[in-house]
This record gives sequence, C-alpha cells and structure tokens, in this order.
Amino acid sequence: MKLSAVFAGLLFCSPLASFSAEADPVVASFATVGDSRAEPSNILNGQDRIWLQNTKAWSRILREIQQQKPHALFFNGDMIMGYTTNKAELNRQYAYWRGMVTGLQESGTYVVPVPGNHEVQEKFKEDGKTKKIARQSNEDSWRENMGDLIVDAARWKNAVGSHFSAFNPRNAPQIGSADKISTDQSQLSYSFDFAGVHFAVINTDPVGHDGHAPVAWLRDDLAQAKARGAKRQFVFGHKPAYTYFYKAGIELEGLDKFPEHQQAFWQVIEDADASYFCGHEHIYNAVQPTKNKGGKAWQVMVGSGGSPFSADVGETSLPEDRFYAWALVKVRASGKVEVDSYGFDDQYGPTKLIKHIDM
Repeated sequence: MKLSAVFAGLLFCSPLASFSAEADPVVASFATVGDSRAEPSNILNGQDRIWLQNTKAWSRILREIQQQKPHALFFNGDMIMGYTTNKAELNRQYAYWRGMVTGLQESGTYVVPVPGNHEVQEKFKEDGKTKKIARQSNEDSWRENMGDLIVDAARWKNAVGSHFSAFNPRNAPQIGSADKISTDQSQLSYSFDFAGVHFAVINTDPVGHDGHAPVAWLRDDLAQAKARGAKRQFVFGHKPAYTYFYKAGIELEGLDKFPEHQQAFWQVIEDADASYFCGHEHIYNAVQPTKNKGGKAWQVMVGSGGSPFSADVGETSLPEDRFYAWALVKVRASGKVEVDSYGFDDQYGPTKLIKHIDM
C-alpha cells in the first residue's frame, strides 16, 4: 500500500479528522434519483408487466439509500409509466410505487415526490404523429396520489426528528402569471426550508406550457429563501436544463428545446448559487454547464432509477452511463456541500462510488 493511502487512512481515523467533522457537522442530507418506471415489454417478469416498474433495480436502490440514512429522498419524476388519463390505471401504478417506498418513509427518510412527464402527460396519436401533452386530470391524479407527502409536518418530524419550515401550500406558480400557468400548480411546484437549507420542487410540464419551468416563480422563491438566510439552495425538476449528449445525434431532451427559456432558467440557478437535480434521460451525468463562461452551478442528472437505459450497449465508453445510480448529498453547518454518486451495473454487480463533488 502506498504511504499516501496509509496516511489518508490514519488521518480519517485520527482525532484531528474527528474534530474536523464535529466542528462542521452535517445538518441536512438527502438522496435523489428519478425514473424507475418500466416500459411495457414481453421481457418483463409477470409482476413488472402488471405494475410497469423495475422492481429489482428500484428496490435495491431503496435498500442502499435506507442504509445511508439521509433525511429525505427527492424522487425526480417518472415513478410510473403513466402517459394515460385512465385514473384506475394511474392509481394502480402509483399504489405499487408508494408501497415500495413505504419502508424508507417509515425508517427515517422522508420521501419527497417531483412530478415527471409520465405522471402529468398523456401520450396519443394524432394525424399520424405521436404527441405528449400535459392534462389537468393527470395533475389532479398526481395530487390525489402524492399530495399527502407534500409536505406533512407531523410525518416529517416523525421520520426526520426535527421540523421543516417556510412551507406554504399556496406558494405555487399562479394562473395567469408570467410563467404562462393555466391550471392549479399547488403540490406540483412547491418549496420549504430545513436546517437552514432551501428546497424547491418544480413541474417542468405544466398544462399548456409543456417543457417549461416556472422561471418567474422560482426566481422569487429563491430570492425569498436567500433573504431568510438559507445557506444553500437546491432545485429539483424532471427535465434537464441541458441535455446530456452521451453520443452524437441525440435530440434535445429538456428545457434546451426552448433556448431562451433554458437560458433564463439557468440564470436563475446561477444567480441564486443553487444546484439543479433532474432526470428524464435514463442516465447519470453531473456537469457545470456554463463553466467555460464563468458559471459555477451544477446540474446533476440521476434519471437512473431503473427505467431502460438511454445509452444502448456500445453507444458510450463510460461504464456509469449504464449504471442504476443515485446521488447522496450532505450539507454541513458551514454551508459546504458534498455530493457522492453511487451506482451498480445492469448485471447487478457491486455498488461503486461513481463521482465525488464538493460544491
């Protein structure tokens, strides 16, 4: 073993390292991942053909997050196949997913849901073309199935051991606002504080304005949190601001379909010194998209919770592009943020640390 490795091991176990951790303790921690739903397919087992869930991958991720014991899990959308306005079908898929996360919720980690396009959109054919359009009835189904988690003070306190603050159920993008909102967005976009840290959830596919984030609302929300003294700010949405081009020729997948909107959104993230966690592409990727222009904000894509990988075999040279992966985030009292991303391959081999980021 190299001397540096020995020294690092001694330092980690030393009184000095212990003192350092005690002097700057972790005050808030969370895991984040998205996209666990499965595609209808004959290769699914009998169970997953019914519920359209990658039960094997998602249940293993849940077990490993449970062992890490974060305060919360932010799930960044597409927990169900959805894409239908059939309420019975939606309710059945939601119920299975809710059953899977119950153990985590009851063992000290609060589950915070983020809407994805599969939850709020309907997919259909029209004039020979496939269309995906957000529906008000699907937004209603989201609230009916996820609303009790957004955000229950008593259950949070019971799971986490201390209270959150600054949650207002009426604090959502308003109909007729600058964000071109046409339907009730309560429990679709919302925010709260915990341990001096601000968390904002956004719906990236509101009815009538698919593929757009509520930029004006988010700007105001983050500004108010900063005025309250939030030491760090995190935003969670489904669609990425920046598509991950793991190979040539990929179509735009996120807010970058509308470049002016994408730029306005990312400017809000940069101005607030925030970090953005998302999914939608079924892959792991962490990047500072505007670093070459002086930007510091991170986009961490963790759409790797079990859905079919975006990258097929041979389409990428990075093994982690075909990992089932999640991120574990720790915020220390000083405001320092550490992000460790973990994952395992499609053969369900050992879990590996994919990347460490100091934000």
